Amino acid sequence: MASIHWALLLFLVQLPILATSRAYNDGNLTLWCHPDQAAALLQLKQSFSVAATTATLLPSWQNRTNCCLWEGISCDASSGLVTVLDLSGHGLNSYGLDPALFSLKSLRCLNFSNSGLDGQIPIGISKLVNLVSLDLSSRRVSDYDDPTSAADWFNHLWEPNFEILVANLNNLRELYLDGVEIMSSSGEDWGKALAKYVPRLQVLSLEGCGLNGPIHHSLSSLHSLVAINLGSNDVGPIPEFFADFPNLSELQLSYMNLQGWFPQRIFQLKNLRVLDLSSNPNLSGHLPNFPHASSLHTLRLEGTNFSYRNPSSSGDFKMLRELTLDGIFLSMDFLSSFGVLGSLCQLKVDLRNSQNVLGPIFSWIGDFRNLASLDIYRCDFSWTTPSSIGNLKALRSLKMFDCNLPRPILSEIGNLINLQNLEISGMSNCKLHGSVTSSIGNLTNLRSLYMKNCDYCGAIPAAIGYLRNLRRLAIYHCDFTGALPSAVGNLTNLKSMVIERSQLSGPIPYAVGQLKELTQLTITVGNISGRIPSSVLNLTKLVGLDLSYNHVTGHIPTPLFALPKLSYLNLGWNQLYGPIEEFDALSSCLQLVILSGNSLAGQFPKSFFQLAELVRLEINLNNFLGLACCNITKFPSFLTHLDRMVYLDLSCNKIAGDIPKLIWERWNNSLLQLNLSHNMFTSMQLTSYVLPFSGYLEVFDLSSNRLRGQIPMPDLSSEYLDYSHNFFSSVLPNFTLYLSHTNYLSMSNNSINGYIPETVCHSMLDVLDLSYNNFSGPIPSCLIENAQRSVLNLRENHFEGTLPSNITSECTFQTIDLHDNKIEGQIPRGLSNCSYLEVLDIGNNRIVDTFPSWLGELSNLYVLILRSNQFYGSIDDVIGNHQSGGLFPSLQIIDLSLNNFSGNLNSEWFGQLKSMMGKFNSSGDIVRATNLEGMAEYYQDSTELTYKGSDVTFTRILTTLTAIDLSNNRLEGTIPESVGRLVSLRVLNMSHNAFTGKIPTQLGGVTDLESLDLSCNQLSGEIPQELTNLNFLATLNLSDNRLVGKIPQSGQFLTFDINSFEGNLGLCGPPFSNPCGVSLAPPSMARVEKSSDVDVILFLFAGLGFGVGFAAAILMRWGRIG
Repeated sequence: MASIHWALLLFLVQLPILATSRAYNDGNLTLWCHPDQAAALLQLKQSFSVAATTATLLPSWQNRTNCCLWEGISCDASSGLVTVLDLSGHGLNSYGLDPALFSLKSLRCLNFSNSGLDGQIPIGISKLVNLVSLDLSSRRVSDYDDPTSAADWFNHLWEPNFEILVANLNNLRELYLDGVEIMSSSGEDWGKALAKYVPRLQVLSLEGCGLNGPIHHSLSSLHSLVAINLGSNDVGPIPEFFADFPNLSELQLSYMNLQGWFPQRIFQLKNLRVLDLSSNPNLSGHLPNFPHASSLHTLRLEGTNFSYRNPSSSGDFKMLRELTLDGIFLSMDFLSSFGVLGSLCQLKVDLRNSQNVLGPIFSWIGDFRNLASLDIYRCDFSWTTPSSIGNLKALRSLKMFDCNLPRPILSEIGNLINLQNLEISGMSNCKLHGSVTSSIGNLTNLRSLYMKNCDYCGAIPAAIGYLRNLRRLAIYHCDFTGALPSAVGNLTNLKSMVIERSQLSGPIPYAVGQLKELTQLTITVGNISGRIPSSVLNLTKLVGLDLSYNHVTGHIPTPLFALPKLSYLNLGWNQLYGPIEEFDALSSCLQLVILSGNSLAGQFPKSFFQLAELVRLEINLNNFLGLACCNITKFPSFLTHLDRMVYLDLSCNKIAGDIPKLIWERWNNSLLQLNLSHNMFTSMQLTSYVLPFSGYLEVFDLSSNRLRGQIPMPDLSSEYLDYSHNFFSSVLPNFTLYLSHTNYLSMSNNSINGYIPETVCHSMLDVLDLSYNNFSGPIPSCLIENAQRSVLNLRENHFEGTLPSNITSECTFQTIDLHDNKIEGQIPRGLSNCSYLEVLDIGNNRIVDTFPSWLGELSNLYVLILRSNQFYGSIDDVIGNHQSGGLFPSLQIIDLSLNNFSGNLNSEWFGQLKSMMGKFNSSGDIVRATNLEGMAEYYQDSTELTYKGSDVTFTRILTTLTAIDLSNNRLEGTIPESVGRLVSLRVLNMSHNAFTGKIPTQLGGVTDLESLDLSCNQLSGEIPQELTNLNFLATLNLSDNRLVGKIPQSGQFLTFDINSFEGNLGLCGPPFSNPCGVSLAPPSMARVEKSSDVDVILFLFAGLGFGVGFAAAILMRWGRIG
């Protein structure tokens, strides 16, 4: 596709541009671009930010310079008007293009592919009526050798109305929208629009756009089409009229779920050069008979059902240069049907299930005298002779994926002396039976050696030193052992050495310093030890050095920081020690420095803060002054000298006073993450409550400070916003306008007044936490009805009204916490659609309803809090279908206290609670939402329970916390014996009801029980001796019942005082003073009930021998950057 693209641009656009470029280079043209267009471009520049390790944003784009000479810009030679704007692959990022772009009406070519665009395609593009080529696609291009590469900045665009986009672009010849989500995705919508508005279109590329339905016949009118790419869509079947496009040269239809027979006439197209039908397993076909030689250069059939046709016939593919085939249907008859492939130079073949014909297949491959590139997938070479590979002596590139490679095969690869590229990798493991042999030293023409996910590798042979032409050495996830041989010092042409996650040990060889051409040296996540060799200082072309996660010791050589081209330095997580001396910052171009996780000490060098290009510095977990958690009391003055900042983490310090305005004035275009949480800031230096960040701010965390007044909002939406645990009292009236791309918003634990506007539903919020504030009014119905979010926490506010009932069937809620508001009405039955729901807390409201047994079908629900409402009726209908696993299978906390439930408990009521019946919850892990797209580490569910007689708020819920609270209702009858099956239950409260009968002896089997309250009922009989088996029982309350007999005198019962038993006429023995067998006057039934409601914020944890205990919890809401 790329070749067609540039070929067309050559004739349609580039000829005048090349002339312009030549004139500029010759110095014969003094024509400048138009000032208004230069101003528009500079305004557009403000729309972009750059990747963390990119030094400068479009550095040639400067005021008072000729914009025709700027990078990505070309102008018309005669008029000086801008005709080409190409910012593809510049590592940019933008969440909204400045409208100034759309004033450039002279543009003929606009290319923003892989420019980090996000959001809806601007409607203003339709104003660029002279466009010949438009490219907004997202194509993955990655340089895995370069950690500073910004090639992962893809577009995330959508287009709600395809017709509006193209309606004015009548001159368009090329349209590339790969990866754009086209919402008007039916074949009729986009097909008709293209046919009507761009009838002269020559290149159409809509790969991965979410298209569906059949391709509309109106597309048949586009007779000028040269290239079509509809891959990764669901738009089959392929229409016959594709065969009527006389100029069609490239047709890409991979991953389209095509079915049936492929139209044979398409093969007959005279100009067809590229045909890609790969990865359509239900697509069938035969190779046709050609009346003349086929013009195909590239044919990709892997993952299809193409097969051999009888009677035998041979196609004529003399021009074929690239062929990909699938081994599932591979046979020699099928291969023979291709005829003579005299021009074939690139072959990709999947050889799974082809063990019995491997010999003939490799013999067939061996006949291709011009074959230069061979990719082999899933081949078990133990079924063939080693010479099957060794005979392919013309190969220049060999790639082997997920293959079984016996040692003789590895030796034979050494005979391929013309190889320039060797790649051995797999999705899981390539099995190398034996170490890499010394025959690899025969590959003296090798330029690139790449190995990934290989096991049984042995040592790296010293013969690798013979590969003197090697430019790239990349080894990932391979089990190489021993030391890195010093022979690598002979690879004097090497530019990149990357070794990640190996078992290599020992020191880095001193000979590495001989690699004078090296630009990237990475040896990370291994067992490398010893000091950083001083010879590394000879690598004057080094751009990136990464030795992280090893056992490197000693001091860091000071001149290392001043290597002339070094921009990326990662020495984190080693055993480096000692001070770092000052260095010459003026000669350094360091952009990213990571030194965390060592034992470095002393005063941190001021030289780092004189680095003009530095955008990221991580020095945490050392013994010198860092930035986070370092007892800093003032905003560091050295930061004021930095012109650019990308990551700034000053969290967990003691900084007081104002947050300085330089953060949003000087770093407004570069800052990606800002964490000032857990300090003592009291105010912000503001001129507006809309912070003027012109670049995209990923993280903005002001939590746990002492900030007051109105909450400020970044001008461009941030993904993560945390204002929790401050003293804020209000929000901007239109604050929801600044949430268009926010996934996580927490304003919890403030004093914010006001209403939530309906416009909050226009955001992309996945987590919304407004708990512990003074919000009032109704909850916007759209928050619950239509939104696809994971967490809604409005706990402890003043919301009122009823909850909406029409909840979408696509509900994705995991947590709904509306505890302690003024909500009335019933629980919405539509919550049964929320199959992911884990926590539902509507306690302390004004709900009037019956028990929601229908929630029992939610298999993930583990917390249900209905306490302190006006629920009524029986809870007996909780009994479920045992064949389907019963109801509430995951429930570990249920609180129905302080309601008006009545009636008996069915004998199987407790038998439904499967999650409390086994030792499944003993890990002590924090229960957290699991599908929050990276936000789970920030949000924690909390709950309030009556525990040991007090109201306790648990700020984190652990798997060890299991509780049932049925207290303060009007339940009656006996306590079901099935309660004894809940062996992992920790808290049981059935007090203040009208239960009768005996205490079930089976309670003695609930061995994890820590708190048991059966007080204020009408229980009779003796206290079961089995209760003394409850070794973790810390709180017991059996008061105010009709119990008789001797109080047990062993186990935990020896620790309980009289308050646990008083109000029972017939009890005797300690802790009472009356011995058993002696009649005493009955005590007065009148009794002042003691209660204590103490809100305690506690963190629950499990400890062996101690059951559940508590410790104060300090919540780190946002961790170390990086």
